[in-house]
Amino acid sequence: MAPAEILSGKIVSAQVRERLKKQVVEMKEKFPGFRPGLAILQVGNRDDSNLYINMKLKAAAEIGISANHIKLPNTATEAEVLKCIASLNGDPAVHGFIVQLPLDSDKPINTEKITNAVAPEKDVDGLSSINAGKLSRGDLGDCFIPCTPKGCMELIRQTGIQVAGKRAVVVGRSKIVGAPMHDLLLWNHATVTTCHSKTSTLAEEVGKADILVVAAGKAEMVKGEWIKPGAIVIDCGINHVPDSTKASGKRVVGDVAYSTAKEKASYITPVPGGVGPMTVAMLMQSTVESAQRFLEKFQPGKWNIQYNQLTLKVPVPSDIEISQSCIPKPIDQVAKEVGLLPDEVELYGQTKAKVHLSALKRLKNQPDGKYIVVTGITPTPLGEGKSTTTVGLVQALGAHLHQNVFACVRQPSQGPTFGIKGGAAGGGYCQVIPMEEFNLHLTGDIHAITAANNLVAAAVDARIFHELTQTDQALYNRLVPSVNGVRKFSDIQIRRLQKLGINKTDPTALTKEEVNLFVRLDIDPGTITWQRVLDTNDRFLRKITIGQSPTEKGFSRMAQFDITVSSEIMAVLALSDGLDDMKKRLGRMVVASSKRGEPVTTDDLGVTGALAVLMKDAVKPNLMQTLEGTPVFVHAGPFANIAHGNSSVLADKIALKLVGKEGFVVTEAGFGADIGMEKFFNIKCRYSGLRPHVVVLVATVRALKMHGGGPAVTAGVPLPKEYMEENLQLLAKGCSNLNKQIQNARMFGVPVVVAVNAFKTDTKAELALVVQLAKEAGAFEAVECTHWAEGGKGAVALAQAVQRASQTPSNFRFLYNVELPVIDKIRLIAQQIYGASDIELLPEAQEKVSVYTKQGFGNLPICMAKTHLSLSHDPEQKGAPTGFILPIRDIRASVGAGFLYPLVGTMSTMPGLPTRPCFYDIDLDPASGEVNGLF
Repeated sequence: MAPAEILSGKIVSAQVRERLKKQVVEMKEKFPGFRPGLAILQVGNRDDSNLYINMKLKAAAEIGISANHIKLPNTATEAEVLKCIASLNGDPAVHGFIVQLPLDSDKPINTEKITNAVAPEKDVDGLSSINAGKLSRGDLGDCFIPCTPKGCMELIRQTGIQVAGKRAVVVGRSKIVGAPMHDLLLWNHATVTTCHSKTSTLAEEVGKADILVVAAGKAEMVKGEWIKPGAIVIDCGINHVPDSTKASGKRVVGDVAYSTAKEKASYITPVPGGVGPMTVAMLMQSTVESAQRFLEKFQPGKWNIQYNQLTLKVPVPSDIEISQSCIPKPIDQVAKEVGLLPDEVELYGQTKAKVHLSALKRLKNQPDGKYIVVTGITPTPLGEGKSTTTVGLVQALGAHLHQNVFACVRQPSQGPTFGIKGGAAGGGYCQVIPMEEFNLHLTGDIHAITAANNLVAAAVDARIFHELTQTDQALYNRLVPSVNGVRKFSDIQIRRLQKLGINKTDPTALTKEEVNLFVRLDIDPGTITWQRVLDTNDRFLRKITIGQSPTEKGFSRMAQFDITVSSEIMAVLALSDGLDDMKKRLGRMVVASSKRGEPVTTDDLGVTGALAVLMKDAVKPNLMQTLEGTPVFVHAGPFANIAHGNSSVLADKIALKLVGKEGFVVTEAGFGADIGMEKFFNIKCRYSGLRPHVVVLVATVRALKMHGGGPAVTAGVPLPKEYMEENLQLLAKGCSNLNKQIQNARMFGVPVVVAVNAFKTDTKAELALVVQLAKEAGAFEAVECTHWAEGGKGAVALAQAVQRASQTPSNFRFLYNVELPVIDKIRLIAQQIYGASDIELLPEAQEKVSVYTKQGFGNLPICMAKTHLSLSHDPEQKGAPTGFILPIRDIRASVGAGFLYPLVGTMSTMPGLPTRPCFYDIDLDPASGEVNGLF
């Protein structure tokens, strides 16, 4: 018979690579920006491994696969290798992942444990027990097949001979070739016999084979005369035998005696150039197949998320009953669903986690989603439900319209939680859960701010004390001590010297005058603006005397405690865009002025680095979820009066990347649109560089009636009939406030959707009137919402309106240029946003304008500290008052956060407890561990 046809692995593998290259191009065209990803993990530095890896990297580059070679040193431990594998398992950009064997480590490593640690859906080498088990069961469409057997099958297919019904013999039973080759042939319907070193009738068995695959690892073990005439012979062996004619003194042969076998076989693979080239090609093919499976399951930018089904009850139970009746998803599952990697998530129990800022760096090239801000009409004691609407909207967009959506909300202070207001997790069937975790300690961010703030306060008074009681030289010796005979400045002291214009680094080189400048901050106690803080409502700390102990040597002064969320450090946290930016902002915070009128900063105090250490974890956003399973970032909670009242820039930025181009990020601005929204635009968006797409303005019939002149309400007393019965005249009059707030939003060039948060006492005519007047005032759309009672289902119409509005052009613009004089910026806000005819600066405010301008702070944005209960400075003036003069009592600076805040009237920064605080109803069930009584 004629000699066998040669099955050239070089030719077939080239055809495979060309086919794969076209498939990758098609993927990229269909999903722009997408590339199949292959990770190769190597331990050690074996020459043969380096050679094989380079072949794989070259093939990947040729096909268009993004290949990443991760090389660990030969000192790597098993734990370090497993940690690296876990990271690659969680990386959505990696579709194929192999561990290069053998592992070249000085440490004992269990190879089986390592290969089984690779996620089965990425195990393109097919070496894990799960993939091996699926192959043995015949689940060929749901597993990866080891590359050499897969390449052998591809070569067999090239012959055009049907495998089904043929008798196949496999010589060798290794886990990598022999055993999977047996299974692969079996499930392609061949009758398979496996032979091995203990097979006594090897020649006889080989002679029965229509298809012979040899992977015994023994040079030319199978003789030509054993082979059945016309058989297909696949030789997987690579062996070296002596050959004096070769320069190396040896040549490569297979496990089959090639020269005699080719005379009997119909097809045969050469060695080299047969199976070898196919192995790399099949690795590439499996990687592309894995990427295709990924695309089928996870379309880029589209989350595969599990939503919780609500069981709605009538009447609606208490908030905490609803919260505790819902079983939250494990928070690591939520993280995985939204595309976060395992090493980007720091778990705090089962229901909350911190997200590392490395996620933002990884996602930096991803397009941002749509940015939505929820605000409201001017608040009343009757409530508008902004938080509830924020949660309802994201539940509607996610669980009902199947859009990628994130809520970004503020962390509430514990003070009001135990005081009179209660929690801030939303309400009814629109909550962040678990609400007790949300409303209490969460992950300790507020405690970190308390510690950092009070460290600054302690540093201020300690510095004054030490300067009062020591000479220049004594101060210098203590500030720059000799350690083991060496004196040197710390980095922060070098910065202070540079600020003073002293360009010296040798502590012994300073003159007496320079030592004096360096050691004397010379703080004027009367100018100290930095207060101690506590996250508890405590009216008796509003004014205190410190320094009463005899050890303070008569240095005492009047001081006060503020509530923690009013600390400038909270505002710094909310406006920072990274650790480095936060550290710089912390260092710029001004705590007082010197007796020469110069600002004294935390950097001057030498405390900046310590503050950054205390805040290093707080800067990471907190991940939670809503009742319906949509993701939520809870991060930062600055006051909305003396600060800007918005959650963190970092949370928004990470969320916008995670949701992708077609997704939505919904954030909430504190108080009414005249305060929280204005600051969101003029301060937060100015610093973040983010541009909003839609404003959602929340209103209620009851609150609008109060703005129309409805009677005052008293806690614990039934509502007056005006709020319980239809009154279209009162409602129409109150819509003046809604009209003005719509105008305020449109002033920034952003479309407005009005959410009319419906109550059961509202009539159809009343709801229709609000919708009508909102549209006449220029709203893009106005929608009735019932999300409090129905969850996301009750906000679907709102979500659809937001989707439509987000498609319209957003011509966003700031209200003012920060280069304008301070007074002009204040006047613009007062006249354009509040409706004032003009402003009046009291003497103290006029002096501060001069001081801050002189100190170089005149170009900061303005953060008005005004009552939230009216557009004017008078909380009793409801509706939309005009023509009033806005009095500016004082102006203060949050230089680290980056704004000046004019005080309109008196601002309380430490709430008090009422006669009957919320804590009367809060309790712990010792048997179940459940918290009761929160709302």
